[in-house]
Amino acid sequence: MAEQSTAAAPGAAEPIRVLVVDDQELFRRGLTMLLTVEEGIEVVGEAGDGVEGTTFAATTAPDVVLLDIRMPKRTGIEACRAIKEAVPSAKIIMLTVSDEEADLYEAVKSGASGYLLKDSSIEEVAQAVRVVADGQSLISPSMAVKLIDEFKQMSRPEREHVPGLRLTERELEVLRLVAKGMNNREIAKQLFISENTVKNHVRNILEKLQLHSRMEAVMYAVREKLLDLP
Repeated sequence: MAEQSTAAAPGAAEPIRVLVVDDQELFRRGLTMLLTVEEGIEVVGEAGDGVEGTTFAATTAPDVVLLDIRMPKRTGIEACRAIKEAVPSAKIIMLTVSDEEADLYEAVKSGASGYLLKDSSIEEVAQAVRVVADGQSLISPSMAVKLIDEFKQMSRPEREHVPGLRLTERELEVLRLVAKGMNNREIAKQLFISENTVKNHVRNILEKLQLHSRMEAVMYAVREKLLDLP
């Protein structure tokens, strides 16, 4: 059953509101307890399966949702899609024991902005929460290698380009830099523009291409031959 926590980081004007969804109660409770003492993070609740997690997300509109993949009633992948549909602004981090390429790929396609293995430290999890809340993407280093390998095997999509979805030259520049793994600050410095301008460009890119996350944008860039992988 979903449970709500009102703990928040002291002195934080606008803490990042996090929902923890995992069917392993001890892990879920432990993670919740550790996150509540992290500065700038507030755990708004926890749920033990994908259905409860989706319902709780729809009623509380968290900034970030930590989702396990293997869960009863509704898998983390299915819950990810449902939560993104119910709360488009929510950022999803898959926190799982699964290091399967297929799970990583499906998570990205479903709109996840992060993918961490459960052997990550609490500092790594907290940092991931802050990173994705800021509009970035983050995955465990070991999984990043697998994602790059997946990119290398991608072929150009069979579908034709949809008219009206073309990007401006500046948006293409930003997309190429996103695909190279640069964050907003680095892109702003590279292009001599403000971070807010970069955020606006990224938002416009995702809207035009009907994508959910920066990682999906990277996949698009690889498919469309917008950058060369080594």
